[in-house]
Amino acid sequence: MKRGDERATIVEGGNGLRNHLNQLNYPTLIFVDEDSSLYVSDRNNNRVMKWRKNAKEGTVVADGNGQGKELNQLHYPNSLSFDDEENLYVVDSYNHRILRYEKCFD
Repeated sequence: MKRGDERATIVEGGNGLRNHLNQLNYPTLIFVDEDSSLYVSDRNNNRVMKWRKNAKEGTVVADGNGQGKELNQLHYPNSLSFDDEENLYVVDSYNHRILRYEKCFD
């Protein structure tokens, strides 16, 4: 790849800044699993999204119930990670906490 080459392609998002399942608003971190699914910390939508390979839209795997401090809400999730048992960990930055979600999504 040379500087100036236009080889990039949009993998997910790129459809505006709203909160529809085909949109992202300030994505901050990604994780790609062994099935090539893409997990995205969608900060300004206060959710974590999963996009299967070649999907037209994603699914919400962590919260998405609006900004807040309840256990079913996030406030600017900035980072995410998985452990060996495939549990999801989310850094919920404005709530000053890290949440663990047991593997309960496909």
